[in-house]
Amino acid sequence: MKKLFSSVKTPLLLLLIMSFYNAMGQKKGDDPKMNAFVSSLMSRMTLDEKIGQLNLVTGGRPTTGSVVNKGIEESIKKGDIGGMFGIWGADKVKEVQDIAVKSSRLHIPMIFGLDVIHGHETVFPIPLGVSATWDMGLIEQSARIAAKEATAEGLNWVFSPMVDIARDPRWGRISEGAGEDPWLGSQIAKAMVKGYQGSNMMNPDAVMACVKHFALYGGAEAGREYNTVDMSLIKMYQDYLPPYKAAVDAGAGSFMSSFNTINGIPATGNRWLLTKLLRDQWGFKGFVVSDYTAVNELTNHGLGDLQTVSALALKAGLDMDMVGEGFLTTLKKSLKEGKVTQQEIDQACRRVLEAKYKLGLFNNPYKSIDPSREDKDVLTPENRAFSRKIAEHSFVLLKNNNQVLPLKKSGTIALVGPLADNHSEMLGTWVVAGDPKKSVSVREGIKNVAGNDVNVLYAKGSNITDDSLLNARSYFFGMKQDKDSRTPQQMIDEAVETAKKADVVVAVVGESANMSGESSSRSDINIPESQRDLLKALVLTGKPLVIVLFNGRPLTLVWENKHADAILDAWAPGTEAGNAIADVLFGNYNPAGKITATFPQSVGQIPIYYNHKNTGRPFDPAGPAKFKSDYIDISNDPLFPFGYGLSYTTFNYGEVKLSKTRLKGNETLKATVKVTNTGKYAGEEVVQLYISDPVASISRSVKELKGYQKISLQPGESRLVTFDITTGALKFYNDQLVYDWEPGQFIIQVGTNSSDIHSASVQWLK
Repeated sequence: MKKLFSSVKTPLLLLLIMSFYNAMGQKKGDDPKMNAFVSSLMSRMTLDEKIGQLNLVTGGRPTTGSVVNKGIEESIKKGDIGGMFGIWGADKVKEVQDIAVKSSRLHIPMIFGLDVIHGHETVFPIPLGVSATWDMGLIEQSARIAAKEATAEGLNWVFSPMVDIARDPRWGRISEGAGEDPWLGSQIAKAMVKGYQGSNMMNPDAVMACVKHFALYGGAEAGREYNTVDMSLIKMYQDYLPPYKAAVDAGAGSFMSSFNTINGIPATGNRWLLTKLLRDQWGFKGFVVSDYTAVNELTNHGLGDLQTVSALALKAGLDMDMVGEGFLTTLKKSLKEGKVTQQEIDQACRRVLEAKYKLGLFNNPYKSIDPSREDKDVLTPENRAFSRKIAEHSFVLLKNNNQVLPLKKSGTIALVGPLADNHSEMLGTWVVAGDPKKSVSVREGIKNVAGNDVNVLYAKGSNITDDSLLNARSYFFGMKQDKDSRTPQQMIDEAVETAKKADVVVAVVGESANMSGESSSRSDINIPESQRDLLKALVLTGKPLVIVLFNGRPLTLVWENKHADAILDAWAPGTEAGNAIADVLFGNYNPAGKITATFPQSVGQIPIYYNHKNTGRPFDPAGPAKFKSDYIDISNDPLFPFGYGLSYTTFNYGEVKLSKTRLKGNETLKATVKVTNTGKYAGEEVVQLYISDPVASISRSVKELKGYQKISLQPGESRLVTFDITTGALKFYNDQLVYDWEPGQFIIQVGTNSSDIHSASVQWLK
């Protein structure tokens, strides 16, 4: 490869080339060697080749759209393609890379991406489940393992992490993010970027992260996929933008534009968003790729034909066009007509080439293509063991009456439900490379963990759904539900008879993998009716009922919470699903997960989130019944609040003690609380810190998460947990979008979740 880029042989010529590009007004990275190399390469590129670098195609199945690119081999030879996604495997990727580096004029290597969302071949819990661990070490390690597996199969770019804040569980893609809180979401964004990119993106086991979806995608109206987003700038800056900014600060190499509008302009053509905010304000140095055919879809937004919107997107700051080929087919014409400039095309090309440089692809286009690594780095016993561990840590115990859990490793268990003996639904949504056949079912996991003294009786009990519309829209691309040919009543009757023979019933129910994720919004977020009918019949047996819940979103579980004895939220646990669930059911691991998205009682409460603002007439249960901000048919309270999660043991919190009650300037406040394990089991607890600012220049949230500590306590053990609080935790965006803090009173709150807290007050002056 050294011979391929050897045209610049003298320092004088190199300086002239660099001066030329500086004169063109192009922004360069901070690496002089990279700047010189890219400038040299671009000086020999034709206009067509530069535009070709802005073209991202798919050679695989249409995972998120209806378009698959054609004529890829010839296009690569012509220099018309900068990257590809949808293929993986060392041999397959090498075959395509060979075409680029051996058969194209300038031998420019391609970048290869894939939706590596929660693991590659070893699949971890869905991101909403992973966020429930509140463990940044585990979260970073999950991304690190995914990067090692992805690079072992030739990839160097992943479309992850998704850092969109989501407060509407009807939105299917809430499953792919970290929930509703901007502070926690920011910590997770940083951990994921660090895990993917490692210490140096040139390393053969590092991938470039692609942060998505920029921006505000999780704020879609009515929770409907691809829908309009409209919000105030304060809400945007305070509640939705922080995780994206955290990813920039962590060094993320690329961003993906979102489908939605922002201030009336779709993100993919929004110059304020892609240039003024992302680059000028935040200092982002990487490149921006569109989402799948998002450039073309600007036409549906009413912004013009393909040539018009392609020019608009380029001028806005978009660098790479995914699948739609609007850049490829129109930018040359637009340049001739003066609708775009050479500088704008060159700038986008430079950013894509810089990404390839940062990945080390010019030094070695095959750096991650090593067939021997596929055998030693992919789906290894060690990776599977980690999948089991992080799954256990992600589970949230929502209810546990009369200590029905953990189960005894003796007696008879009735295992029922359409997800109990099911491999295809264990991995969850957004799994591209994972093989469901290699997953562990719940039935298998219980057999592996329970031992010979447990008699397990199995009955399917119901289909996942008998609703033909829900079934048709949940399964696509040839996928299908494992549907039983018996009538619903026949299946229920079998399950009831099985339950009567058992000491306890474990019902594994909930959503299928494809009931959440992209294009899987739901207006009714109950458990499907076929499964609810099964649960009702099981309750009538009088046997203790344990629900193991599979779900990609918060569900409305009022009936289940009232009638079940225990509910363990397992999300979609991944490759080691069954083993991890069995470990928790039988007490090999004491669950410690805490939900990161509020569970509503009813869809009528949505959007519902803990850090809401007060109203002028806040509801007071002790006050008058009318003329307050409430519902007349339901309480304002969620079913389960943000940060909620039980344990097999119990924890007692003492009062919050402050090191001072009056501070000034940049002093540090210490807030301490004593936490005691008052139960019979060793357990972990996530001690959460919230701060309220009751008097400010704008209306503030009732409380905001500002920290946490995850501790482990033996039975009877106590620990003093101390938070060091600085003025950084008091800052917010005011009506001028200035990020600062204001002097006055602050309420320091520490507790086990956002509702169950102890408080103390402090005066903090400037």
